[in-house]
Amino acid sequence: MRVHLPSLAALLLSAVPMAQAADAPAPVPVYRPPVQPLSIVSEFRIGGTVQDPGSNESNTANVAFEVLLAKPVLLQDRFWNAFVPRPTVGGSYNTGGRTSYAYLGATWTFDITDRIFVEGFFGAAFHNGATGPGAFVPPGFNALGCSPLFREAAAVGFRLTERWSVMATVEHMSNAGLCAANRGLTNYGGKIAYTF
Repeated sequence: MRVHLPSLAALLLSAVPMAQAADAPAPVPVYRPPVQPLSIVSEFRIGGTVQDPGSNESNTANVAFEVLLAKPVLLQDRFWNAFVPRPTVGGSYNTGGRTSYAYLGATWTFDITDRIFVEGFFGAAFHNGATGPGAFVPPGFNALGCSPLFREAAAVGFRLTERWSVMATVEHMSNAGLCAANRGLTNYGGKIAYTF
């Protein structure tokens, strides 16, 4: 059998780059921020609270709901991305005919573990309670001074699944001394949430 030497040499030389390409290291994966959700709604929550225990409005309960929108921007860095809040709107209806309110503001969520998280909220609450300096405060109502009020809230949550979570909540509303009366409201409760 005759071997054509120039053809054999060409074949061997062409195999060298292929062997070198097979030994090339795999590219290092690059972190990419989460994809912005298709929906502007990030999360929906519903729950209940007890109204300001120990005050004139105690012994009543609220049905509460909340809608959290998607973050307006997503940052490359995971740590700093946690400091971008989600715009939030919500409301609370008092089943005993006492002060009900609607609110808007921003919610910050920080993961402690994959399942446990904490939250903070800051915004404004518009209510139907007693307002005005020296105004008559009906029995069973707190003197709130004015509307809107500042609203601050905090929560500790637990993720049951990728979509569902539960949380314990506390919220406080007051006028920070900007109006004549400043009894405020502090409510305690819980919520269940669905993440889109």
